[in-house]
Parts: sequence; C-alpha cells; structure tokens
Amino acid sequence: MKRVSIFILTLTLLSGKLLAQAAETDAVPMADKLRADGKIWVVVAVVAIVFAGIAINMLRIDFKLRKIEKELNIK
Repeated sequence: MKRVSIFILTLTLLSGKLLAQAAETDAVPMADKLRADGKIWVVVAVVAIVFAGIAINMLRIDFKLRKIEKELNIK
C-alpha cells in the first residue's frame, strides 16, 4: 500500500506541469461549445468516474493478490 501511495503522490506532483493551458488563439471550438453549454462538467464527471473505477479495481486486485501471497507463504 505504501508503494501505491508513493506512486499516486508522484503522479499528483508531476501532473501540475502537464496541465498547461493553451493560448486563447489555440482554443478548441468543441471545448468552447461544451463550456458554453455547461456540458463540460458532464465530460469531467465521466472521466473522473472512469479513473476512480480503474483505481478501485487496481486496489481490489492488489488486496486479493496479497491475500493469495499470504496463503501460499503459510503452506
């Protein structure tokens, strides 16, 4: 679990540099339309749900794997 926490912390700290905003001249018309309609939050919510699902699934697999490893080491 410690390794996962360090990995997530590292990704969080490094992601700040990846979130550079484009200049106004390079604006994407589709994103502007979604922002104007207020639907950009739907996109953000769906992406957040997908990433949360992936993270939860990874943690479940990690816990199951640890349980199996403990069982194999005992026998």
